[in-house]
Amino acid sequence: MRQIAIITKRELTAYFTTPMAFVFIAIFVAMTGAFTFFIGRFFDRGQASLEAFFSFHPWLYLLLVPAVAMRLWAEERKSGTIEQLLTLPITTVDAVVGKFLAAWIFCGIALVLTVPMWITVNILGTPDNGVIAVSYIGSWLMAGAFLAIGICMSALTRNQIIAFIFGAVVCFLFTMSGLDLVLNVFRAWAPDALVDVIASFSFLTRFESLSRGVIELRDIVFFASLIAFWLFATVVTVETKKAA
Repeated sequence: MRQIAIITKRELTAYFTTPMAFVFIAIFVAMTGAFTFFIGRFFDRGQASLEAFFSFHPWLYLLLVPAVAMRLWAEERKSGTIEQLLTLPITTVDAVVGKFLAAWIFCGIALVLTVPMWITVNILGTPDNGVIAVSYIGSWLMAGAFLAIGICMSALTRNQIIAFIFGAVVCFLFTMSGLDLVLNVFRAWAPDALVDVIASFSFLTRFESLSRGVIELRDIVFFASLIAFWLFATVVTVETKKAA
């Protein structure tokens, strides 16, 4: 745990020593506000709710989170510091988990900075704060899943742009898999059981129930399992690159 904490602190500090952290946070906060109040027509709804606010999170994460993850391993490989990192008295698992936690905490900070919206709806009315709290937790879990995928893609290449594209594409597939537009293609020939399996992998489907304030163990397990799987894939990828 000590080694993981050291890596986490190192990576989190690295975020805030460059303008990227402040640019990401500014864009995230500005876009969530714009989408909620203008595209989501917050005031026209006539109700104190952050439903519109959370409904745009998967689509924002689709572009912004892979941008956060793309440098974590690609930059290490490009600059040659990955060899130095892996010669330290830490395991590959320590390095992967530490980098992931740093990025996840960073995303959590961005989410916390949107709390003024929560305060705003409480001033304007009497929202269900329990639903909002669960939605925040669900959004952070979903961000972790996006990050785990992005980190794995970053470990595959030394080019940050390629890592971003790969991460965004894989995240896009997971996001879109629950939409009727995609499922109708499979319904034409696949059995219902397979269609249900494909739909179950959708971030939209899993986050929808959490954003309604419904905490189901299967949704928590889904995001946790997805994070664990992609982090394991990252460890395998880094070990393979190291051996080569």
